[in-house]
Amino acid sequence: MLKSKDLLGLRNTSAEEISLILDTAGKFKRALAKGEKNFNMLKGKTLVTLFYENSTRTRCSFELAGKYLGATEINIAASSSSVQKGETLIDTGKTLQALKTDFIAIRHPMGGAPHLLAKTVGCSVLNGGDGMNEHPTQALLDMLSIKEEFGALKGLKVAILGDIKHSRVAKSNLFGLSKMGAEVWVYAPKTLIPAGFEDLGAHVASSREQCVEGAQAVMGLRIQLERQSGGLFPSLSEYARFYGVNDAVMKYADKNAIVVHPGPVNRGVELTPALIDGGTSRIEDQVTSGLAVRMAALKLLSEYREANL
Repeated sequence: MLKSKDLLGLRNTSAEEISLILDTAGKFKRALAKGEKNFNMLKGKTLVTLFYENSTRTRCSFELAGKYLGATEINIAASSSSVQKGETLIDTGKTLQALKTDFIAIRHPMGGAPHLLAKTVGCSVLNGGDGMNEHPTQALLDMLSIKEEFGALKGLKVAILGDIKHSRVAKSNLFGLSKMGAEVWVYAPKTLIPAGFEDLGAHVASSREQCVEGAQAVMGLRIQLERQSGGLFPSLSEYARFYGVNDAVMKYADKNAIVVHPGPVNRGVELTPALIDGGTSRIEDQVTSGLAVRMAALKLLSEYREANL
């Protein structure tokens, strides 16, 4: 059983809890592959997706996860809510609690926002990405797709290339993969590597080749185009040439290596179209893994609530 009513990040989630989530998600994924969608484990429960930032994969998969589990699902976009009238996150949370909400999946541009909400409400809060902090369910779905490919995570090398500095995905993957016994290597322009990242357990490579060499999974991270105005790298074309992943770079990886990406992908920048659409790509599989992981998280949090609240 999980040890908390919330899923806020992987930094403070144990390896045992991660294994439980991945095992549960794997069962859901196999059931989904058979066309099963009606589980009714959360019948009578309510899930609210509260998103202060744009999203397709995360929001839709949370919504479908709730519906497939039998919960009543409501989506609230900050752009069309009382937030526009000046309502604070705390007041929004109290309103949702008063409406007898059981689960809140939140995405927020400020790091720590889900943690603040979790302290305010008795609902279970699931972090759908907070600022540059963490994105735990994205890392879990990445880990699920990689684990299914190789049978286990322990002993694997995972290479992550892209905007490490601004990536909540990179941080959650580093925390989660390291706890599960994988080795995480990263590479990017020096302006996109945060100071002290090695202190968190990452290996910072000096070249693409070193980063990818022998890796079983190679992950591209979206270059956030809005960062380009800050002059953190010369141009997208130069980034693709010197830091992007292509067939030539993949020759340094393990012969059975797979390519993953949290999406959306800037085609021809982080990854070439040939890799995105090729046989080693697991990008579409990651989307299905995301649905399964979010179903697992809701199920396990519901069990915690029944036992402890």
